[in-house]
Amino acid sequence: MNSIKKQTIIRTVVLAAALINQGLTLSGLNPLPFEDHQIENFVAGLFTTGAAVWAWWKNNSFTKRAIAADEYKNELKGA
Repeated sequence: MNSIKKQTIIRTVVLAAALINQGLTLSGLNPLPFEDHQIENFVAGLFTTGAAVWAWWKNNSFTKRAIAADEYKNELKGA
């Protein structure tokens, strides 16, 4: 039996919340009790955190020896 994935439900709920928020904003209501600069700071912080985690998570080889070791590792894996 096929069931709806959790990610699908989450995306749908987030989309519905965004659409409701946009409709209220267009009608002149401010549904979220935040000022513009607070939202900008939050988005900037979220972006910075995401970039930091992504850069930390990935294998960042800068030296020639590290790059050669990555190539050797990939050869061993058969990639």
